[in-house]
Amino acid sequence: MTHIFAHRGSAGTHPENTMLAFKEAARVKADGIELDVRLTKDGEVVILHDDKVDRTTDGTGFVKDLTTKELKTLNAGAKFKDGKFRAEIPLLKEFLEWFKTTELVCNIEFKTRSLKNFELVRKTIAFIRDMKLEERIIFSSFNHFAIVYAYRVAPEIETAPLYSEGLFNPWIYAKAIRAKAIHPNFRSCPKELILKTQEHGIKVRPYTVNEKNEWLRLFKCKVDALITDFPEKARTFRDELKR
Repeated sequence: MTHIFAHRGSAGTHPENTMLAFKEAARVKADGIELDVRLTKDGEVVILHDDKVDRTTDGTGFVKDLTTKELKTLNAGAKFKDGKFRAEIPLLKEFLEWFKTTELVCNIEFKTRSLKNFELVRKTIAFIRDMKLEERIIFSSFNHFAIVYAYRVAPEIETAPLYSEGLFNPWIYAKAIRAKAIHPNFRSCPKELILKTQEHGIKVRPYTVNEKNEWLRLFKCKVDALITDFPEKARTFRDELKR
């Protein structure tokens, strides 16, 4: 069965990367949650997609230039649906305290461009190990140096490269970097590539899939999971197909 991963939580219905969105994903029985992490000025691991807070909050500035205390004063729901939601920017450790009470899987995407500074990766791994959540976590990133580093430090945690353009024989690449899955843009994974990749023991989880025609195509291809902003709609559609 194809699993449903809630992109930044239920980002189509609630402010992205907030506890409101994550709890909504759990409520609608998504199989997993996808979220993004980066470092604050004072070295905390915070859940936020962009390098700046401008798009999603009522604040301005780069995350790396703001302290945790400063970030906590912002409303992460300010720009969503006319600001009818009020939500804090969560720290990863706050999310994990809640997450460990669920049965969900979590895909953590590293938001870092560095090819040699992996403080974000090390701190994230430390939190996960402290809470003994290794078996329920997947690390992904467009920065493949980060996930290779993660594998070397924590080989027990699954890794998956994110990419937006087509890769030649992605199963070969995945195995070369010890990844157990690929997370391609849904436009970069035709049926033949999906099946061939799975034949080689590599899971396929396309992102960000929000249209019914693409849900249908990917369900028929039996991808291992799809990442969507609308987990409730995708799950309902999947259930209807099984009838």
